[in-house]
Amino acid sequence: MFSKGWLAHYSELVNTWAKRSSSRHDAEDAAHDSIAQWLAMDASAIDNPRSYLHRSVRNRLTDQHRRSQVLDVVAFDELPEEDHPLLTDPDAHVRTAQLLASLKEALAELPLKCRQVFLWHRLEGYTQQEVAQRLGISVSMVEKYMIKAARHLRNRLQQYDPH
Repeated sequence: MFSKGWLAHYSELVNTWAKRSSSRHDAEDAAHDSIAQWLAMDASAIDNPRSYLHRSVRNRLTDQHRRSQVLDVVAFDELPEEDHPLLTDPDAHVRTAQLLASLKEALAELPLKCRQVFLWHRLEGYTQQEVAQRLGISVSMVEKYMIKAARHLRNRLQQYDPH
C-alpha cells in the first residue's frame, strides 16, 4: 500500500515544511530521508502514514537546526589576547607539535569528500549550504560527512584529551 501512497504525501510534505523551515532544499532532503526510512521498515505498524511522515520530517529538520546551532567556531587568530590558551610548561610546544602531526594524519585517513567538507566548513568557515553547493551534494550529506569526520577525529585524537 505505502509504496504507492508515499508519492501522494511527498508534495504536501515538501511544501509544508519548506514554508516552515525557509529552505525548500532542506525540506526535500528531510522528506526523502523520512520516506526512505519508512520504506525500509515494516510500515504495517503505522496507522496514519501522513502523520508519521510529517512528524518524521519535522524531527529531522529540528535535529538539523539544533546541530547547526551547537558550536560557534572562532578562529584562533580572531580571539582576543586574554582568551588565548596559556602554554606555561616546557613540554607544551612538543605536545602541540605531536597533536598537530596526529591531526594531519587523522585528516589524511578520511575519504576525500569527507575531508574537504570538514576543512571547508570548520577551518575556512564556509556554511554547510556553501559547501554543499561547491561539491554538488545535499546539505544533509554535508552534515553526514561532518559527523563522520568529527567521530573519526575524536576517536583518533582522544589520547590528547586532558580529561
